[in-house]
Order: sequence, then C-alpha cells, then structure tokens
Amino acid sequence: MAEVVILFLAACGTALATGLGAIPVFFLGTRAAQLTPVLLGFAAGVMGVASVAGLLVPAVEEGSAAAIVAGFLLGAGLLGVARRRLDSGDAVFMGRTGPRARTSALVFLVLFVHSLPEGLAVGTAFASDRAGLSLFVILAIAIQNVPEGTSVAIPMTAAGFSRTRQFWAAVATSAPQPVGALIAYGLVEQVEALLPFSFAFAAGAMLTLIAEELLPSAYAGRRALGPSVGLLAGAAVMLGLSLLLGV
Repeated sequence: MAEVVILFLAACGTALATGLGAIPVFFLGTRAAQLTPVLLGFAAGVMGVASVAGLLVPAVEEGSAAAIVAGFLLGAGLLGVARRRLDSGDAVFMGRTGPRARTSALVFLVLFVHSLPEGLAVGTAFASDRAGLSLFVILAIAIQNVPEGTSVAIPMTAAGFSRTRQFWAAVATSAPQPVGALIAYGLVEQVEALLPFSFAFAAGAMLTLIAEELLPSAYAGRRALGPSVGLLAGAAVMLGLSLLLGV
C-alpha cells in the first residue's frame, strides 16, 4: 500500500509540473510563442532518450520480440488515431468559441490523450526492479511536461483566458497520468509478463508524439537552430541523468 501511495504522489507531481510551464507565459504573454520551438525541441529530446533508454532497452532485455513489437505498434497506433480525430471539427473550450479557442481545445485534448501512456510509463517503470529506472522515467516525464504546459498556455493567452485558467488547464492535461500509473502498476504486479509489453506500448506512444506533433511543430518555422539546440539540450540532460542513475 505504501508503494502505491508513493507512486500516486509521484505521478501527481509529474502532472503539477505541467503547470510550471504556464508560468513564463504569465510574464511574457504572446511573446512566449517565440520560445515554443526551442521548448518543443527540448521536450522531444527528453522524451526520445527516455523512450529508448528508459523503456525500449529494458523491454528488449526482458521480453520477447513479438510482445515488444505488438506493444510498440499498439501504443503508436492509438496515439496516432486519437490525434487525427481531434484535428477536425469546431470546439467550445471553457466557454469560449472561435479559432483561438479551437486551437486551445485541440492542444489541450492532444496533450490530455497522450498523457495516459505517460502515466503507464511511470507505473510500469515503478513496478520494475531495474535500479534507478523509476526515478529516471518520473523525472523524464516531469521535465518534458513543463514545455507542454507552455504549449497549452500560449494559445489560451491569445484567446483571452486568465492566468488561473491557464495554469489549471495545463495541469489538467496531465490528469490521466496518476490514473495510468496506478493501472500499469496494478497490471504489471499481477502479470509480470506484461512488463515488456507495457514498456513498448508507452515508448510507441511517446515516440509517435515526437514524430507527429513535437518535431513538426518545432520545425514549422524557417529557423531550425532553436529547435535543434533544444533537441540536443534535452537529449543531453536525459543522457546525463541516465548515466547518473545507472539506467
């Protein structure tokens, strides 16, 4: 029971970290959009290393090729389908309508959907007996949640939402993370063979998010230096953390 409480609190911490990303927008306003490419590149670097070093490598070491491929493809497929379905239609977001409100709604929903696999990654890593893995994945998710909070707050600022709504909307995008963490932990504890599949599932979802959302958005402008610097910085941070924790 104590482990479950610790896991839940850790997953709640990763969710609250998303709200931190909204804080710079409070002071910069719409100018925060200029930082978005760098922050998205940084998030992609963090998630990429976490997906490979923290999820796929342990999955390969502990599971069969069939389980890993199936989990990876399922995670990638579910996130891809969810993202495409959210890309169409009008939206009413927190009582507001219009193009800017629709953009806010789309960003919120995409991040909300993909945060469940992130929670699965936290719960799966926590259930593993691999030294340092749980802390590595939890920190990776928390770090990459910060620029996601910025991504939520930027269009909300343009749509005229208050700072309070921006902060809690950012946190709410990560609300499924504690739920996903508890689900993955419970299933893995009962069925140990599910561990590599769960690792691969979370990795597939995270890498799909990088390929379909983060990198295309980061490199959408004419300047590639900012996103590239962010990408390398994020990867370097997580590689250093991986070496430090011995993952």
